[in-house]
Amino acid sequence: MFEYDLAHWTTFFLAALLLNISPGPDMAYILSHTVTGGRKAGFAAMFGIWSGAFLYVILTALGLAAVVAASATAFNIVKWIGVIYLFWLAVNAFRSRGSILDIRKRNTPMDSSAIFKQGMFIHLLNPKVATFFMAFLPQFVVPGAGPVWAQLMLHGILIIVTAAFVEPPLIYAGDRITGKLRNSERLQVWLDRALGSLFIAFGIKLAMYEQ
Repeated sequence: MFEYDLAHWTTFFLAALLLNISPGPDMAYILSHTVTGGRKAGFAAMFGIWSGAFLYVILTALGLAAVVAASATAFNIVKWIGVIYLFWLAVNAFRSRGSILDIRKRNTPMDSSAIFKQGMFIHLLNPKVATFFMAFLPQFVVPGAGPVWAQLMLHGILIIVTAAFVEPPLIYAGDRITGKLRNSERLQVWLDRALGSLFIAFGIKLAMYEQ
């Protein structure tokens, strides 16, 4: 079971690494929270994104993600729920006075939990993720190497494991570079505005995405 040659693993991990280091919405979301809320907020956002990805890996392995990928109705329902959710987050960010992501108010588990849940929902409400996993993971299924669902699970989890070598160093670097800047209330307000703009950009991009 899970018998693959060196060429298989070399191709897979190279692809997984390129996917994780390529700038995208996930990385932008994690870094934005790191800049505004510090290392703790960055890791909460990262684990939220990872949890959403892991749930999609499970759905892909079980074949349920195919429903979203194949059904126009299901795809559009998930897509527009995601768009509405992102715009709602943007409105809250623009209405804030630098308090939504104030590091001085981010000392309780509830705050980190909120960031975690937000990241997970943003990931889950993006049908592009389901489409990606359905298109990418099957390419590494090898006949006779094990049950298809198990191979899909294995490679999906390894994509997340690869992210563990890329994203934490970025969080530490981002926190170190911007730590002193977060003490400015005026900057905090503009950081909230920047995060709101980021959510709007995500929402527009998702709204324009076709199945």
